[in-house]
Amino acid sequence: MTGTLINTGTVLLGTLIGGLLGSRLPERVHTRVLVGLGMVTLILGGENGLEWGEDDSGRVLLSVMGGVLLGGIAGEMLRIEDRLQALGDRIQARFAGEGHSTISEGFFTATILFCVGPLTVLGSIQDGLTGDYELLATKALLDGFASIALAAALGFGVGLAAISVLVIQGTITLGAGLFEDVLVGEPLLALTSAGGVLIVGIALKLLAIRDVKVGNYLPALLFAPALSALAESFA
Repeated sequence: MTGTLINTGTVLLGTLIGGLLGSRLPERVHTRVLVGLGMVTLILGGENGLEWGEDDSGRVLLSVMGGVLLGGIAGEMLRIEDRLQALGDRIQARFAGEGHSTISEGFFTATILFCVGPLTVLGSIQDGLTGDYELLATKALLDGFASIALAAALGFGVGLAAISVLVIQGTITLGAGLFEDVLVGEPLLALTSAGGVLIVGIALKLLAIRDVKVGNYLPALLFAPALSALAESFA
């Protein structure tokens, strides 16, 4: 759990720094920070999303497509995005009073960025099996800088993503033995690629191009590797 605790700490520290800086910056600077972060996020999502290119059979690509479609349908039926928004609104009402707030947006955006990606899975498994938290330490540094930029634009709601990091990475770390033989090969590529697609969705929102309600696609992170493992078993 060492790597996860370090990662949680850097997110909180970055949020504190960014939140304090953000309150002193004019609106036009906030906009530039948000757009800059959106462009970087788009590149990050595209890089992860193209992980299926390492698979010559095309199974991973089909699994990602199927996973995203099925995940979107399941998420829409479960109204995941609406539930996340309602959670953010309750937090807003409790701690910040009525009125416009970016708490839920900061929490959700940061959670996707910090918890979806190969370093989250591989780093947590490595930490759990061998105690080597080098990958998570690298991720912690990256997340720390990202949380500064996010918090400067979206406020202290970004810090709530530290809970997501602690729960998700901690669960994978503690259950590393269960994931060791499952999230390898094509299923891991499918998970990474589906995560990249979701990150692209976050970038579209940050760039004010379109709100694709990324929250409703979260089940894709389960469907894509599951479909990939199923397809691989019949190969």
